[in-house]
Amino acid sequence: MVEPGAAAAWRNAAAEVAATSDENALELVELFFFAYRDFVGDADRLLGNYGFGRAHHRVLHFVNRRPGLTIAALLDILRITKQSLNRVLKQLLEAGFVEARAGVVDRRQRLLFPTPLGGTLARDLAALQSARFLKVMEELPPAARGAASEFLFAMIDSDERERVRAHLACAKAAGDAP
Repeated sequence: MVEPGAAAAWRNAAAEVAATSDENALELVELFFFAYRDFVGDADRLLGNYGFGRAHHRVLHFVNRRPGLTIAALLDILRITKQSLNRVLKQLLEAGFVEARAGVVDRRQRLLFPTPLGGTLARDLAALQSARFLKVMEELPPAARGAASEFLFAMIDSDERERVRAHLACAKAAGDAP
């Protein structure tokens, strides 16, 4: 039998641990916001030169990483509505950054490809953001470098991790192609 004083002490200790854990999680949330702000800020400045925003960046990034991506696959990756994608995609198509081609098997299918102009912009944006990651990785101890990838991967919903892993493999294979 637990004495009343001991039970109260245990509850207080548990509440203190929970409060500390909540505060630690809240601090991570805030750090994530600040890190994201600075991470996208570099790209935002370059995108502003073209009158584009973050939605344009995301579309261009994934089209460049996986040339021939279907609109359905892009919608699935971005988890946005067709209406949202259509507005951004129309601007990228009209400005000559992306082109849509009919599918080989199903001519009704639209496959998305970066144009040379779009590929250049996508690579410039990726270079800005990659440089930030490389700088940070150089500052971290070697053991923490793998932990950063593990942490980001763990942030992805568990039921989506295999799909993301497959996407990364496809994007890597597309990047390795001549």
